[in-house]
Amino acid sequence: MGKLTVSMYITLDGVMEEPSWTAAYWDDELAQFQLDQLYNNDALLLGRVTYEGFAATWPTAEDGHGFADRMNQIPKYVVSHTLKRTEWNARLINHDFVEEIKRLKKTGQRLLVYGSAELIDTLIEHDLVDELHLMTFPLLMGEGKKLFRDGVSPKAFKLLKSFSTDQGVLIANYAPER
Repeated sequence: MGKLTVSMYITLDGVMEEPSWTAAYWDDELAQFQLDQLYNNDALLLGRVTYEGFAATWPTAEDGHGFADRMNQIPKYVVSHTLKRTEWNARLINHDFVEEIKRLKKTGQRLLVYGSAELIDTLIEHDLVDELHLMTFPLLMGEGKKLFRDGVSPKAFKLLKSFSTDQGVLIANYAPER
């Protein structure tokens, strides 16, 4: 059976959008965690907005660690009812995506989700998330899109592991209580 991992940058007040605020806290520990996470998965699972942002940025990005190369090479699945086509090594899922993700997991795929809050809500609601990796940055935004919408169904998680970086980012990996 495959595995679906959600990876998310959030602030202390739960904001997850437009994560340019991560730059001030970026260090080698966080970079290595992200690199390991990317290489330990077979494909990315993205919502439309995240896909469009990534597809506009990563194809021309360069870094000395191999992250950009992996982002460009890794297969991607994009969940959208409005996109007509995808590029950048991506396959569009525009039908019953819950069933399609179940099928992908049954084939042994290790899927990594970045961004895509609405998609994450649905994945959790259907018990498709195996791990939640939250990188909590020590700042308050005051406003912005939250990772979990108001009214989301209650769900318990257990802590698998946690550590903090020298810059104060708390990295906590959780698994849902099943």
